[in-house]
Amino acid sequence: MLVDLRIQNYALIEALELRPSALLNIITGETGAGKSIMLGAIGLLLGNRADSRMLFNTSSKCVIEGQFNISNYQLQDIFDSEDLDYDAQCILRREISPMGKSRAFVNNTPVTLETLRKIGANLMDIHSQHDTLLLGDAVFQLNLLDLYAGLVPTRAQYSYAYRQYRKLEADLKALENQVAQANKELDYHSFLLSELEEARLDQENQEELEQEIKQLEHAEEIKYKLSQAYQSLSESEYCAAGSMKDAATMLGQISTYSDAFQTLKARLDSCLIELHDIADEVEAAERRTEGDPARIDELQGRLNVLYNLQRKHQVRDLAALIEVRDQLRQQVGSVLNLDKEIARLRKDTDGALATVTRQAARLSESRRKAFPKFEKELAALLSELGMPHSRIVVQHTSGQPTASGTDVVSILFTANKGAQPQTLSKAASGGEFSRLMLCIKYMLADKTALPTIVFDEIDTGISGEIAVKVGRMMQQMAKKHQLIAISHLPQMAAAGDAHYFVYKEDRADRTISRIRQLSTEERIREIAHMIAGAKPSENAFESARELLAMRGEELVG
Repeated sequence: MLVDLRIQNYALIEALELRPSALLNIITGETGAGKSIMLGAIGLLLGNRADSRMLFNTSSKCVIEGQFNISNYQLQDIFDSEDLDYDAQCILRREISPMGKSRAFVNNTPVTLETLRKIGANLMDIHSQHDTLLLGDAVFQLNLLDLYAGLVPTRAQYSYAYRQYRKLEADLKALENQVAQANKELDYHSFLLSELEEARLDQENQEELEQEIKQLEHAEEIKYKLSQAYQSLSESEYCAAGSMKDAATMLGQISTYSDAFQTLKARLDSCLIELHDIADEVEAAERRTEGDPARIDELQGRLNVLYNLQRKHQVRDLAALIEVRDQLRQQVGSVLNLDKEIARLRKDTDGALATVTRQAARLSESRRKAFPKFEKELAALLSELGMPHSRIVVQHTSGQPTASGTDVVSILFTANKGAQPQTLSKAASGGEFSRLMLCIKYMLADKTALPTIVFDEIDTGISGEIAVKVGRMMQQMAKKHQLIAISHLPQMAAAGDAHYFVYKEDRADRTISRIRQLSTEERIREIAHMIAGAKPSENAFESARELLAMRGEELVG
């Protein structure tokens, strides 16, 4: 519940503090004194858009702060989901700079407006004319009926199943579109893959092919050079092998004179062995080297296949070409396997739809069972509030599954005897709308978790004994929820556990709004003023006392 509200530098409010009762709080005051301005400030605290033009002093910032006791409202998960520290004493704060910049805080931690709205929606419920308009909306009506019937958990279970179904349906549609597109490309990709498979890329070594063809094309030159090299190493008069052999002989003749000479001879002997090996390999290579035009043609043909494929696929080497082939294999293979995936997804989607249909039917049946009780209870409450001939009918049709089920509902209403119920937008006046909403919120008081409910002139269009009954109804609601009601009726003012008076104070330079809690004597005077005007008679004062006495009797009763 709201423990403390502070408003600073907003509209006509220079500084205001309200510490409401935990029960029913009534706010009264002159027209234009600032009652609705307070609601605007509370709206900012709950995440409404800010406007720097609403600043009382345009050179200072506006600060609106509310402290709430949330120990009994199980909001830990919401704070965790928003990565905020939880505290039983929760402070919401909104700041608006003279330049129009807005900042929001939860327990002194900066948050986005969306986070402020999410948390604020669980702390306060402001009933205003906007709610009255919402009452005519079919989705809003269905939400009210589900809350009344205690079907929120059942609906949440259905909504989860529906989201799962829609996800599978979307996945199936995307896959079917993918298959349709892939089928258009399948023939072309299959042709490309066939070309690459026929090339037997894994059996080719492009570098070796290029090297071999180069050798064959220069076979005559290679054979001549190898022959010359062999001659220089082993066959000519002054060949390398003969010269090295002579040198080794000379070193051998002096090796007994020094270990160094002996080492040099050993090294030269090793070189001579290596030289003979090289000469033998050169000779063998020379004998193997022969021109082969047919082999050249064969190799050139294989290389041409590789070169053409590389140009076609815009790659530079065999490895990249193999990668292209592997990708095509995967694409073609995946298309061929997609039919199995589509069949699996279609089966899962059909199963999910069956679950949705089954849960929707169960939800619809539970709703229909609750409609007569809702109609009867709401009509009885409206009768208590001066509309004895009211009829409420919940009109129900079935449609395709949506996020809220297969039910389409419309609350039909008439306040007149013998008249056919019609949609609320056609049948209800402003005052009837207000009483309808009050009765609905009264019916939901034990079913909703909203700690604080704010009513902005819920008593529009009523007076006399009906106003007394509305006050009693709100007293009953206040046993479960903290209520704050802005009213212009003396019967309502007398029903409050605490009574606050909003008034204007004229200064030399401007008018400001103030608020104060009234004592018992002040309440009597204010209620008497509400009954009889600026100069109430003794009868008005007596009526005020009687109204307050009735409140005491109600509380004792």
